[in-house]
Amino acid sequence: MSENTIMLDGASMEGDALRQQGTILVDFWAPWCGPCRMVAPVLEQLAGEYAGKVKIGKINIDENPETAAQYGVSSIPTMILFREGKEIARSIGALPKPALKEFLDQNI
Repeated sequence: MSENTIMLDGASMEGDALRQQGTILVDFWAPWCGPCRMVAPVLEQLAGEYAGKVKIGKINIDENPETAAQYGVSSIPTMILFREGKEIARSIGALPKPALKEFLDQNI
């Protein structure tokens, strides 16, 4: 995992991730999820390409079911883009890199 990607849990999501200045893309995932595993390396690449513009956070829904429920995550992977702690966009399902880049470019 790159220095531009951070692992989150319920406490760090509410604390560090959403209180920080700027924009963070939070990936709600689980280890058993095939599409989540397909998206993971793409998110790593994007973390490097968008360094300084967007941080990438990952939260395992098996370990943090309350947080997933709090944000209405019922399908994974779900990626929620937050700016200054507020949700600004959401993407559900595994997207190829060009589509994820377009999602980020349209919302940052």
